[in-house]
Amino acid sequence: MRLVIARCSVDYAGRLSAHLPLATRLLMLKADGSLLVHSDGGSYKPLNWMSPPCSIEMTEPDEEQASAGITQVWTVTQKKTQDKLIVSLYEVIADESHDLGVDPGLVKDGVEAHLQQLLAEQIELLGDGHTLVRREYMTAIGPVDILARDDAGASVAVEMKRNANIDAVEQLTRYLELMNRDPHLRPVQGVLAAQTVAPQARTLAEDRGIRVLVLDYDAMRGIEGGHTRLF
Repeated sequence: MRLVIARCSVDYAGRLSAHLPLATRLLMLKADGSLLVHSDGGSYKPLNWMSPPCSIEMTEPDEEQASAGITQVWTVTQKKTQDKLIVSLYEVIADESHDLGVDPGLVKDGVEAHLQQLLAEQIELLGDGHTLVRREYMTAIGPVDILARDDAGASVAVEMKRNANIDAVEQLTRYLELMNRDPHLRPVQGVLAAQTVAPQARTLAEDRGIRVLVLDYDAMRGIEGGHTRLF
């Protein structure tokens, strides 16, 4: 992983356009080819990013760019959509590379992992006509617990928790923002599935158009006395 702290401006060009004016930011170049642009705030969420498969070209500025103070231009191109993330570097403050090795991935506790397995087997709990695409659908920023399709064929991303709080909503929101950039997936609807959901998390999820599915672990295991509710 390459970590570059630089004064830079960033432009996203494609189906959407966005501009980040000149400021000091962290540029994170991952081994999978993705680029994430971070500020010193906003928790884990990048200001902008380009997910793989993509290519990056680092070039010298032209005469006009150089006269404006630009020292290098990074052009990151998404191979499927041809969207571009253009980073104009004015000053590099730090530049480090680190080999992180092979990551073993997220290890869920027994109940959460079993909930994921049970919901995959009982995918109809999401609604009539839903079908399973796969568990642990990998994105550039981590695996989505379950990817499914509804009765109309639209994509549904499910984040599983034993006890869901606001962080779970933020995590799913981040996945949805990324997945909805993929023309093969969008539009992607989000479902937050958990045994318990904090009131604040429910409010935030509903405000962002994310469905909340409350799971009864015992009922899903076939033990009497439980029920599952979709809100």
